[in-house]
Amino acid sequence: MSLHKTAFRFLLLFTLVFSNTSLPAYSDVPEGIVIAIKSGNAKELAKYFNSTIELVIADKEGIYSKPQAEQVLKDFFIKNPLTKDSFRLLHEVGKEASRYAIGNLYTTKGVYRISFLIKTVNNVPLIDQLRIEVEDNG
Repeated sequence: MSLHKTAFRFLLLFTLVFSNTSLPAYSDVPEGIVIAIKSGNAKELAKYFNSTIELVIADKEGIYSKPQAEQVLKDFFIKNPLTKDSFRLLHEVGKEASRYAIGNLYTTKGVYRISFLIKTVNNVPLIDQLRIEVEDNG
């Protein structure tokens, strides 16, 4: 496991464990992001990407331009068709300017943990980091 991945997981775990914030009755994640994830629509989700995005999807990891990240995500959704109940947002932490969201993505090939960092740039919430990793059940 890379140092970057370990640091990210530690920060995320630390934030979740020591946060008094549980999932609010309403979500600060833009509805369009949730709808795009639930429908497996990479093109719609890419509308919320920053100009460059850190992307970790299964065995692909890197900094991608918006069009490159859209294509990588599109390939993932083609290879991993979503189930009827495809996405459940589990937790959000942070403030308006920068926040993490974590959820489960349900596909015909298994459950993935999806997490993303949303940063507000010029009053527009943009996904700066997106991770889709196999859910560890053990």
